[in-house]
Amino acid sequence: MKIEEIIKSPNMSPEKQVVMNLFYTNRLIGENTLEVMKAYDLSPEQFNVLRILRGQKGKPANMGVIQERMIARTSNTTRLVDKLLLKDLVSREVCPDNRRKMEICITEKGLELLQQLDPKVEEAESKFANNLTTEELQQLIYLLQKYRTA
Repeated sequence: MKIEEIIKSPNMSPEKQVVMNLFYTNRLIGENTLEVMKAYDLSPEQFNVLRILRGQKGKPANMGVIQERMIARTSNTTRLVDKLLLKDLVSREVCPDNRRKMEICITEKGLELLQQLDPKVEEAESKFANNLTTEELQQLIYLLQKYRTA
């Protein structure tokens, strides 16, 4: 269905159609992902923090590193980490070299949760990708990267 029909706004410029399509698609993907996360009492932002920490391969990360790698940079990283601490999914300790710095690590429980979630998230992501061929997916990736370099 065309975006003009979805939002009932005819005669949009191609530039506006692209922006509206991106916003609308982002919302659909977000809602789909949220449904998967809800069953695990996790927000997509908390999931993002856990994946960032898993990517550290056992090395701690500070708040700056986590914030830098977040997809939604408007998230309150401290609040997200605090919630993950309460669930025993991460640990937080004072850096021995710099007492003003906190080091965050994913716990074994956090790794186990990601192991359970990974296939479900991949399945949810595939729902959207299944409508496209591999070549179309590559073209979409290319076009989105090109579009972002405004």
